[in-house]
Amino acid sequence: MFFVGIMIMIMVKHRPWAVLLFTMSMFIFLFISSLNRVSGEDPLDIYCPSEFPLYDLNSSFHNNLNLVLGLLSSDNASEGGFYSTSEGEEPNKVYGQSLCRGDVTNSTVCKECIEKASQDVMNSCRSENAMIWYNLCQVRYSFQNFDVVAYTGKYPKQNYEEKNVSDPTRFREYLTFLMNNLSNEAAFNPGRNMFAAGEVDYPGNKTIYGLVQCTRDMSPTGCSSCFSSAFTELTTCCSYREGGIILSRTCNMRFQLSQFFNASSAYRLVYPTSTGWKWKTWMFVLIICGSIFTLALVIGLIGLGIACFRGKKDRDQDEEISERTLLEELTTPRHVAVTQEGDLISSEELLFMTLASIRVATDDFSDTNKLGQGGFGAVYKGVLPDGNEIAVKRLSRKSWQGIEEFKNEIVLIAKLQHKNLVRLLGCALDGEEKLLIYEFMSNKSLDQLIFDQEKRSKLDWKTYYGIISGIARGLLYLHEESRLKIIHRDLKPNNVLLDHELLAKISDFVDIWLRSMQWKDCSVLNRMCSALAWRLWNEGKELDFVDPVVLESGLGSEVVRCMHIGLLCVQENPEHRPTMSNVMLLLGSESVGLPQPKQPAFALSRVLHLDPSTTTNPSDKEIVFSDILPR
Repeated sequence: MFFVGIMIMIMVKHRPWAVLLFTMSMFIFLFISSLNRVSGEDPLDIYCPSEFPLYDLNSSFHNNLNLVLGLLSSDNASEGGFYSTSEGEEPNKVYGQSLCRGDVTNSTVCKECIEKASQDVMNSCRSENAMIWYNLCQVRYSFQNFDVVAYTGKYPKQNYEEKNVSDPTRFREYLTFLMNNLSNEAAFNPGRNMFAAGEVDYPGNKTIYGLVQCTRDMSPTGCSSCFSSAFTELTTCCSYREGGIILSRTCNMRFQLSQFFNASSAYRLVYPTSTGWKWKTWMFVLIICGSIFTLALVIGLIGLGIACFRGKKDRDQDEEISERTLLEELTTPRHVAVTQEGDLISSEELLFMTLASIRVATDDFSDTNKLGQGGFGAVYKGVLPDGNEIAVKRLSRKSWQGIEEFKNEIVLIAKLQHKNLVRLLGCALDGEEKLLIYEFMSNKSLDQLIFDQEKRSKLDWKTYYGIISGIARGLLYLHEESRLKIIHRDLKPNNVLLDHELLAKISDFVDIWLRSMQWKDCSVLNRMCSALAWRLWNEGKELDFVDPVVLESGLGSEVVRCMHIGLLCVQENPEHRPTMSNVMLLLGSESVGLPQPKQPAFALSRVLHLDPSTTTNPSDKEIVFSDILPR
């Protein structure tokens, strides 16, 4: 400051006109510095999960963590803005990753932010898996490799401090336009390094500023999918507010009505609006009034009798048009789904069959080909002329309310592509008949396997564990990885199908509910937890709950661990239940410790004693029923 004062006095004496230029330069310098500095700033959020074990101070893990955070804060790491590294050997190996915001071009500022984030995450958390976000950077470490990515969004508390906008519907339109353009630019423009910032003018002399960013180890389709999930949550929490931010492990998204990023890295968008209609308003009003008058005159002339006579004919014609329109829509390449591997699947790849060909394939829906019956209708096995087997769902009249619902189900299921979900192959429409065509599962449903004594006796623990893991992977995709947030709400053994290799696949999405928020639902393991499992667990007799055949072929410790995870999934407080991504982690790593479960929320049990003479197995002296009670 002494130097600045001397410079000002010299310029006043010799160059008075230079004072203004120097002062403006200093203000610009101070503004840029304040934009990029993080000194004294609080983190946006910290992820420190309680379900993971704590590492011991001065342990091998702790020492490796110090090395990793030191590498992330090095000059070479911060210069590029993104860095991943690891230190140590299993089971104490530590993986680390740092990312600076794309508009932070000063490597020193990036380094300072990462250093502060590393220090704060060490001081605030001792979990073996943690992450911290700042405005300008983020730091993450874990005992597990980052290759397996599951989207889990976080809502910083500052979202709820923003004011509401006056016209939420219109504001959401402008916000969607801005964030969609930024997301496509960041994900698919290689020169953007998975980052984009921009702005769009909003009516009322306002501007919406937006920013999106992915970690640079993401694929373009993976980044786009992450943005899609993040924007769904951003819309839910904040599209009616003047600002909002969503943070996740792999992508971030933020908007405000004030500029919060370096303008030099942004680009300006123009919202498309129609022009030229205002000066023709009188014509618009004239057309509406004339149409209303003509319509009233026609209705009066036709009369009630003619209207009733033609009612049914009009409905049938509308239905026929709707069916024809649906087929035209579904056969155009607009409907596109993304598989888990990032491949694109268009509706052109769906199979469209005639009712006649399906009747031939199913032997006219004969009872010998009937696979099952549910509230939605019946399912039949079919064989195509090329020898391929299919499953045909024949929707009952009670299971749908119209052509629109049928269309929505086809479009929805076509977007869900995963090896642990039953795949939709196509559909057929013919008058009253509405049919869905699925891949055929040769081993039928899980209930026919586990409730059949002969079939069950041939299974080993490895097969059971594979089925459990498969269902968990399917739910993880529905909950966190699919473009839509899906809660099945009717998961039970007869809705889990098995292929020829006993690969588990989840079926029957007719009654699912769409949600735009994260759910903690471990339904895959709930079936293992009856008020009997809990009682045996408390008594230290958990292995008494397991089929003896399973114990003969598997490790008792793995079986008990699955029961343990199942009990955690039905804790009374939802915050104490693991997410499906954590369930997969717990199933796949025996080194991760598990917290002790508490009393489950769902059941009281009553024991019904039976006369041994009335059962086929005299050793079955009691059956336990669970009465599900509301919390």
